[in-house]
Amino acid sequence: MDMNIQKYLAFLKTVEYGSFTKAAESLNYSQSGISRMIHDLEKEWKVSLLERGRAGVKLTSDGLQLLPFVKNVCAGYHQLQIQVDDLNGMQSGLIRIGAFPGAAAHWLPNIVREFQKDYPNIDYELLPGDHAEIEQWILDGRVDCGFLCLPAHPDLETVFLEQDRLLVVLPEGHMLADCDRFPVTELCSEPFLLPEKGGRSEISEIFERWDLSPKIHFTTWDESAILAMVESGLGISILPELSLRRIPYHIAAKELDVPAYRNIGLALRSRKTASLSVKRFLEYVRFR
Repeated sequence: MDMNIQKYLAFLKTVEYGSFTKAAESLNYSQSGISRMIHDLEKEWKVSLLERGRAGVKLTSDGLQLLPFVKNVCAGYHQLQIQVDDLNGMQSGLIRIGAFPGAAAHWLPNIVREFQKDYPNIDYELLPGDHAEIEQWILDGRVDCGFLCLPAHPDLETVFLEQDRLLVVLPEGHMLADCDRFPVTELCSEPFLLPEKGGRSEISEIFERWDLSPKIHFTTWDESAILAMVESGLGISILPELSLRRIPYHIAAKELDVPAYRNIGLALRSRKTASLSVKRFLEYVRFR
């Protein structure tokens, strides 16, 4: 990608998020890299674009005037890429994607919708699985890319997407349903429903880290089954926040009193050897 376009995108994303850190995560750069690109623009244009303060960053009056022109340049570059892709045969193709349930339900529809606007003739194959399966499918060439937890296998290239909190799920009438933060030691005080499929999970690691021995009464990878059982008062569980969006169950979700989260990313074998359609799809994932 043209270096100036990268600088313009860094500027746009920093304005959008009001933060160098969040812009860096979105574009898969270091925070210092984003800051340096914007500094380069300011030096090149001899203006101050952003005011940097404790609360984050905001546009200067000069930055506000230049912003719509930068947006137009980026939009024009985007359309140019689409035309080049058409000439290179992206009128058709297939992208094979591995995804765990939360990503498949909550991220993919929006990403694919935006991608289809520009590339309407690309088809998709979705393989739902757990993180270990998706990692292996990418290594074996069964899928082109996959959403999984980081860190991934060292032979894979990854893009960090989001930090996803792990929340305790309880029946609505539970005595701790109104607590500020759920005490990690209380995970052992009643039946626990473990969302796991064969291999170790982030939840098992929480138990190991805090030397806990929960009363595991049920183990399944089906998050809907776990939520239904929690709602019925059959136990408690821990599920990712991403999986708790737009659910029909009457449950309470509480943050633990110890750090509990997973880092989610997109992985592929190699950006260099990926097909043009997969490379382009990756950009839509990063800017989702």
